[in-house]
Amino acid sequence: MTLLTQHILVLVPLNCYPHPLFSLLNSPKKSQLYTRTGDKGESSLYNGERRLKTNRIFEALGAVDELNSSIGIAHHYCKKSANGLDEQLIEIQCNLQDIGSNIATPRNDSSETQIRNTAFDEGHIDKLESWIDHLDSQLPPLRNFILPSGGESSIFLHQSRSICRRAERTAIPVVEANDADETVLKYLNRLSDYLFAAARFAAKHDGLEENVYKKAKSGREATIQHRAL
Repeated sequence: MTLLTQHILVLVPLNCYPHPLFSLLNSPKKSQLYTRTGDKGESSLYNGERRLKTNRIFEALGAVDELNSSIGIAHHYCKKSANGLDEQLIEIQCNLQDIGSNIATPRNDSSETQIRNTAFDEGHIDKLESWIDHLDSQLPPLRNFILPSGGESSIFLHQSRSICRRAERTAIPVVEANDADETVLKYLNRLSDYLFAAARFAAKHDGLEENVYKKAKSGREATIQHRAL
């Protein structure tokens, strides 16, 4: 067998196949998934600035990303149960991507174009509030502390709510430093309320019971009673 490479005729014995030359010629193109530029613990922001990955901005970005992944799980179960929340959750996931862009563009150190392109509109907050009002109007009044329960959809929505609270806490110093818009903080705060209402709605839709916290009389134990929605 012969190969012509760089105008040099190379003889490759058939009994030596696969020859190292074949590995060189057929090696896959380097993936764009890794750049090696963050191997020393730094990463780039949208404006090109590099900061340590322990910086408050990346802490907030990581929490928002984790929240998005958690909502992705909740979306899977909501769509499976056909409770009508799946489209809202997809829109929320898209909004979280936009929030990430806003956080990754420090308002003090970015161009006007970059700031304009990553602005987070307050209209998203208004839509969340309308969704909360609609869901809550279909639920019985809340008279007890509800434990995360009520089926798969409800439980994962509760988990997302908990992660959302952490994402909100990590965003506070970022907003205070004027590295992100205040609307980001407002949205995350309202989103946790939405996820709570959505979790209760999902439990009701699935006809499953929520576990209600009830403090034991001794003060040392807690018992659980079930209440059907």
